[in-house]
Amino acid sequence: VYELPDLARTARGKPVVHLLELQKEEKILRMIRVVEFDDRQLLFATRNGKVKKTPLVAYSRPKRTGIKAIKVNEDDELIGVTITSGEDEVILSTASGMSIRFSEQDARPMGRDAAGVIGIALSADDRVVSMTVANNKGALITVCEHGYGKRTQFTEYRAQKRGGKGLIDIRTTKRNGKVVAARALSGDCDAMLMTSSGMLVRISLENVRPIGRNTQGVRLISVKDGDAVIGMELVETATEEPETDAAQE
Repeated sequence: VYELPDLARTARGKPVVHLLELQKEEKILRMIRVVEFDDRQLLFATRNGKVKKTPLVAYSRPKRTGIKAIKVNEDDELIGVTITSGEDEVILSTASGMSIRFSEQDARPMGRDAAGVIGIALSADDRVVSMTVANNKGALITVCEHGYGKRTQFTEYRAQKRGGKGLIDIRTTKRNGKVVAARALSGDCDAMLMTSSGMLVRISLENVRPIGRNTQGVRLISVKDGDAVIGMELVETATEEPETDAAQE
């Protein structure tokens, strides 16, 4: 990361092609900080519901042109990757509001070139949008495209066998729209919500009270007609006041 320039928030940044040799139409999905290539695992998830676990050490000798991380079928797409202990439980969340929690031990370690195994059985028009490591002391924050979302304790999601259909996480009604992201909340964090019009809104999650699964949630931000939430990331709570008020029913 020492090669990255330190710029202001509104700056355009440095083209990634100056740092990495990407193929045509290839894009970066996630950046993971690694201090030591130890006995942990890299867990991948795809849009079509596949998961793959590979020892972290298998990626200890990267090249400037990159190395193969996972085999992705032509009709599929990588949507998430995270470092795990090898004994974690993960949750896959789908656009239609379904979720499945299972132990990563249900997926045996595979090589870098493997495509993985089925993590969740999807309906014909559904897709996976997020993968989250579950922590029973924390909660899952789910957000939908129309600005609604919810906070639900991880204990509400019982573990199942990998490859099942899962449980209802949030109701994707006309009011809510489809799920765009789900993230693990542990401690004091704010949510950064991105919209299709290029807006970036930071909200406090302090007053978003926990509710159960199979609910509609509350309004997190107001979204104008023609705009939609397209992503969410959690960041440490700011010392200054957030840009929007607390969530409203």
